[in-house]
Amino acid sequence: MRILSIESSCDETAAAVIEDGRKILSSVVDTQIDTHALYGGVVPEIASRGHMEAVVRVTERALADAGMDKHAVDAVAATCAPGLIGALLVGANFGKALAFALGKPFIPVHHIRGHIAAAYLAYPDLAPPFLTLIASGGHSELVMVRDYTVFDILGGTRDDAAGEAFDKVARVLGVGYPGGPKIDKLAQTGDPGRYKLPDSQIKDAPLDFSFSGLKTAVINLAHNAAQKGEPIAPNDLAASFCAAVVQTLVPRLARAVEQTGARRVVCAGGVAANSFLRAALEKMAARMDVSLYLPPLSLCGDNAAMIGSQAYYEYLAGNVGTALQNAFATADIGENICQKH
Repeated sequence: MRILSIESSCDETAAAVIEDGRKILSSVVDTQIDTHALYGGVVPEIASRGHMEAVVRVTERALADAGMDKHAVDAVAATCAPGLIGALLVGANFGKALAFALGKPFIPVHHIRGHIAAAYLAYPDLAPPFLTLIASGGHSELVMVRDYTVFDILGGTRDDAAGEAFDKVARVLGVGYPGGPKIDKLAQTGDPGRYKLPDSQIKDAPLDFSFSGLKTAVINLAHNAAQKGEPIAPNDLAASFCAAVVQTLVPRLARAVEQTGARRVVCAGGVAANSFLRAALEKMAARMDVSLYLPPLSLCGDNAAMIGSQAYYEYLAGNVGTALQNAFATADIGENICQKH
């Protein structure tokens, strides 16, 4: 089964053709990073307009790269939740209209389910059940994947997500947007022990995260130094911040492994590209004797290939959209967005 998939939840307009949920026939990503970097972050209205300008172009390119005519696809999928609502509506409505014009099924996909499905593309033999750490721009969650469309949330963030914290710290350090890769690069030559930063513990919820205090600590440290006329070491602060993020995420994942008895662990989302996190996860996996699945960097960020992969399993589960399918800014990973109104 060949699925044409569309992703437009934030600032990347992407299209891909995926075969049977596991094989990438094409994957095209059109990014708006240079535009939003001028503002220090994503401007929703500009992102929506950018998607409108790019969605036809990237779809035609994905079909051409796959060597296919649009009539040859078996279904069309699009991200319908969660994300920036204006951005989501562009991809969702385009995908829905294209599907109905072609007489093909339309498959709405949850964006975070898609991030998890990136691992299916990288590891053809991976199958549920497995434990997942999701770390992205808007989401930080521990999820037990019971089946391809069955998810149990074990823990999540109480405030900021890890990716949001990266962007805000990058702004404080003046390295620009997007924060994740810039902070990672800066931290490579830094001392992670130079600055002591907090790890917020959630009382009675040991698997939950909080990044607001960590973000505020970095901001206060930089502002206090500026007020006193004291220099800060950007590389050391970046490294200390990366170490603090790792210390927030990895021990909770290890605790979830102990609680669930999971033998397979996946890390998904944009923050999964962070070199400090990847190294710490590999050490944890070796120490706990679990199998670790880390998607390649090209599949960590937003892309349509992961949406097409998850769409295949949604289709098999009967989760097909109708002409009334809407898009939603928020939706739990366990929700069936085909039935969300």
